[in-house]
Amino acid sequence: MNTERIDQDAGHPEHVPGYVGSGEVLMRLDGVSKVFCTDELETHALSNVRLDVHAGEFVSIAGPSGSGKTTLLSILGLLDSLSAGTYALAGQSVSSIEASELPRIRNRQIGFIFQSFNLIGDLSVYDNVALPLTYRGLPAAERRQRVEAALERVGMSHRRKHFPNQLSGGQQQRVAVARAVVGDPPVLLADEPTGNLDSRNGDSVMELLSELHAGGATICMVTHNPDYTRYATRTVTMLDGQVVAEQAQTPRLAQ
Repeated sequence: MNTERIDQDAGHPEHVPGYVGSGEVLMRLDGVSKVFCTDELETHALSNVRLDVHAGEFVSIAGPSGSGKTTLLSILGLLDSLSAGTYALAGQSVSSIEASELPRIRNRQIGFIFQSFNLIGDLSVYDNVALPLTYRGLPAAERRQRVEAALERVGMSHRRKHFPNQLSGGQQQRVAVARAVVGDPPVLLADEPTGNLDSRNGDSVMELLSELHAGGATICMVTHNPDYTRYATRTVTMLDGQVVAEQAQTPRLAQ
């Protein structure tokens, strides 16, 4: 991978050698900075980040610890605000969205996959996956149909009545993926989805994400594992809060 600093076109994939645009721009960051302030210190987590994510892309965000990867993903997921710059989600400026509307937009537009799974321990697999649909107020019959389809998609239908503590780490992450896709969001954001898994289960989750991408999902994934960046169509490298390199690539396909 070319890790040299790149020019002002960084983050706009149409300027990356080998990139072939695959759809509309779903997420666009332009000049985005994020500063965390305390009484004694300012920490610049992001600085002048420009990034476009197109429909149908699988973007891997790589870089050392402290480079701003998770902060970037939090801003993309509307979990954190930016200090400067602009962010447009599906063509709408995030700055124009009322704070009370953000949970509804997150629920419909973005599916989250976390390193620590974030399943609710006293809910069954079925009820964990159904939770985003419950917040939407969907009728029970439609919820049931969507949950069963999502569990089938990740190969966990046979565990629908189990609880998280009865599952392996790999199985818990598959349930978390089902929860992320059950509402059919335009974008999936994955923050170190294999970080708490051994290599076998990590590979299994990456194969699942690859299958979802092949089925049309748009994915942004933070990872420390260079082997897993190869599943992406584009790798964005961060250092000291900036996008410093990009590489379009032919993704490794699910086996």
